[in-house]
Amino acid sequence: MEKKQFQAESKRLLEMMINSIYTKREVFLRELISNASDAIDKIYYKALTDDSLVFDKDNYYIKIVPDKESRTLRVIDTGIGMTKEELETNLGTIAKSGSLAFKKETDLKDGYDIIGQFGVGFYAAFMVADVVTVISKALGSEEAYKWESTGADGYTIEPAEKDAVGTEIILKIKENTEHENYDEFLEEYSLKSVIKKYSDFIRYPIKMDVNTSRKKEGSDDEWETVSEEQTVNSMVPIWRKNKSELTDDDYTNFYNEKHYGFDKPLKHIHISVDGAVRYNAILFIPESIPFDYYSKEFEKGLELYSNGVLIMNKCADLLPDHFSFVKGMVDSEDLSLNISREMLQHDRQLKLIAKNISKKIKSELLALLKEDREKYETFYQSFGRQLKYGVYSDFGAHKETLQDLLMFYSSKEKKLVTLDEYVTRMPEDQKYIYYAAGESIERIEKLPQAELVSEKGYEILYFTEDIDEFAIRMLMNYKEKEFKSIASGDLGIESEEEKKEAEAEAQENKELFDAMKGVLSGKVKDVRISKRLKSHPVCLTSEGDLTIEMEKILRQMPNSQDVKAEKILEINPNHEVFQSLKGALEKDKEKLALYTNLLYNQALLIEGLPVQDPVEFTNDICKIMV
Repeated sequence: MEKKQFQAESKRLLEMMINSIYTKREVFLRELISNASDAIDKIYYKALTDDSLVFDKDNYYIKIVPDKESRTLRVIDTGIGMTKEELETNLGTIAKSGSLAFKKETDLKDGYDIIGQFGVGFYAAFMVADVVTVISKALGSEEAYKWESTGADGYTIEPAEKDAVGTEIILKIKENTEHENYDEFLEEYSLKSVIKKYSDFIRYPIKMDVNTSRKKEGSDDEWETVSEEQTVNSMVPIWRKNKSELTDDDYTNFYNEKHYGFDKPLKHIHISVDGAVRYNAILFIPESIPFDYYSKEFEKGLELYSNGVLIMNKCADLLPDHFSFVKGMVDSEDLSLNISREMLQHDRQLKLIAKNISKKIKSELLALLKEDREKYETFYQSFGRQLKYGVYSDFGAHKETLQDLLMFYSSKEKKLVTLDEYVTRMPEDQKYIYYAAGESIERIEKLPQAELVSEKGYEILYFTEDIDEFAIRMLMNYKEKEFKSIASGDLGIESEEEKKEAEAEAQENKELFDAMKGVLSGKVKDVRISKRLKSHPVCLTSEGDLTIEMEKILRQMPNSQDVKAEKILEINPNHEVFQSLKGALEKDKEKLALYTNLLYNQALLIEGLPVQDPVEFTNDICKIMV
């Protein structure tokens, strides 16, 4: 009999997976049970669409049979089985999913749940077995076939004897080593424990012959050990259990079983509602961001069940975009089992469920913020950006919902703070919520525009993400306090007397500023005296809706059409440079132009903006050195 080789990439993947992918070898049983449940699901789905098939749930089960003497573990199911071609296709290529092909063939886009996938999960069996044998008889076939492999060296397929439709997987369990105890996968107690841990909510009975003690017939004090078949899983979906019955580990295992993510959930939310619309839901706040979260491939949505049967794998209508990171499921008795996607979009009950879920997510996040700040900050580091997008999107329609969940780095606290915490600390004379935008905290801390605000003792929020300023502009204010950039034209800090002094000083130096403005014609809107600068000689500020930081972000986008903020060059009258400017105005107009261009380019560099002509800039520096 010819031994067939795995494809080259499959062979390498198999070797890697056996040695490294799973840290807990016990998960092989979870994978095989999921595949078995999958195989039964397929018959169930065919029965829904084929009148010649009758699905009697009592006839469908999964059985686990350990045998210490032969050192084998059998996983038997009464599912749909596989033909010779399916055995080769599904098991000859690592990660080839028979379930995925079944979905495509039957156009099962949002149909019954197919949780197991022959492929990577199936090959977890080689972590505990020297030999893996699969004997399968497909529904509607008279013939059975045996697939067998000892690992990466290949596999064989040959005819076999099997009376009933279904699949039997036989694992030849490895011998114990110094570091690994493989005997546990032949022990009744260990197997039951693994099944309860990972597969308790599988909807079909998982049966085992279990040893129990009972009194001998006709005897009052003699006991005997007998073996009897028992169902070892509860088959009760976790969402239908009382919260008091469940532990954090139960929720975590459910999260892992459903493959919601590779991380550990940061928080779970268990909802049971019996009102205008009845539903149960289990939602999870992930700890870390999915690798494809900001890609086109990412799909938001919750699993949607009707009375325990999956209607849709990803129901996007149940989650708003700003909470798209939430994973989980919803089960409602009030939704029709054969409801279509089109009907779902207009279903009143679904919209009510979605509205309630959104409120619940917000309230749970606020509770996490209040009760476990460290956990909330972990969440925020992963998904705070999405909350800010939520504030900005849909013309600010969700800003009231999200504003209390936002956090920004504080110049005073040196950590993330909420808007409420900022406003609560504001001095009575402070009119605005001040913020500074930049690429990093380190760069913002060096901005010259912050000097006056900091001198007044006012707290500054640091915006380091490109979405921050756009979101805040959409928010406009918080608790009747407007947001104000430290680089805006008017900081709202100066008294009337200080303003008059500035105006007088500006008038006194009008000739200088007009001359500098002429040199920078087309580059700045105006050149002015500055009251915000204390130690720095120069800075750029802006007027209008578009700030300098927003300009930088927009110019990086396609079709930006060279958008520009209305820039103001501010000069510090108390700096030595100012006297040099005045001297140049009187004695050397060429030197004034040189100084003006240098100061302007210096201000651009401080803002992280490109110098338009680097060669000219370096030549100007050389001129003042000779």
